[in-house]
Amino acid sequence: MTDRAFAVVRAGALTTVQDLGRPGHAHLGVPRSGALDLPAARLANRLVGNRVEAAVLETTLNGCAVRPRCAVTVAVGGAPCPVTVDGRPAAWGAPVHVPAGALLDIGSAAFGVRSYIAFGGGVAVEPVLGSRSTDLLSGLGPAPLADGSVLPLGSPPAAHARVDAVPHPAPPGELVLRVRYGPRADWFTGSALNTLARGAYRVSSASNRIGLRTEGPSLERAQTGELPSEGMVLGAVQVPPDGCPVVFLADHPTTGGYPVVAVVDERDLAAAAQAVPGIPVRFVPVR
Repeated sequence: MTDRAFAVVRAGALTTVQDLGRPGHAHLGVPRSGALDLPAARLANRLVGNRVEAAVLETTLNGCAVRPRCAVTVAVGGAPCPVTVDGRPAAWGAPVHVPAGALLDIGSAAFGVRSYIAFGGGVAVEPVLGSRSTDLLSGLGPAPLADGSVLPLGSPPAAHARVDAVPHPAPPGELVLRVRYGPRADWFTGSALNTLARGAYRVSSASNRIGLRTEGPSLERAQTGELPSEGMVLGAVQVPPDGCPVVFLADHPTTGGYPVVAVVDERDLAAAAQAVPGIPVRFVPVR
């Protein structure tokens, strides 16, 4: 076991390879993709001495388990979770040495949704359009992890200034999303805009990497016609026929025909990535 790679022992509910994404290809119909909680992915990379753009693993809810074929330094960030190496407890949010052949097990999130595993050297799958990210909508990038698959690791980082541990805010008990109205706010009644700002919404269990879906009061439309498909941006709050807002996340479609009532401040999207089903969502209009 000397090759720089790791084998997947337990893939978990959904574990994907993610980096900073592939922005700039919307005109080709390709979403940005990338880690949903970008600050967490960047911090995990810093812990092992990688550049922030190195590819990491993004787990969903119940973690994963892998067996490196070489000694490697790893760090787990994002949603707090138990970490073990060959059954022995290891640190979360700090560099951990994993010997060749040892089992690294990332347990279920204690709170939050997505954890990030950085390996020294990064996950070295082949890039597509400049990114190693898995895109669940378009199918670009590597497939989600499967039991028994083997993924390559890059060369270990050279001498570096590595942090020993990083503080990380707890996932929110209430998801507060700052929004700016538009571009299709005029397709909704004044009452609907008040409802968006004051309504009692909660995160739906149907949420995924494409969008955070909500449950709550329906937004009444002032115009009942159909829109031609138009460009969609990260954080767009689209309103489908059921009237419940959907916040577009990293794997969102690049075009859509349902009206966008508002756009979420991009700084709030990392919290959206960690919002568990059922927690309250509050949309706060800002200028």
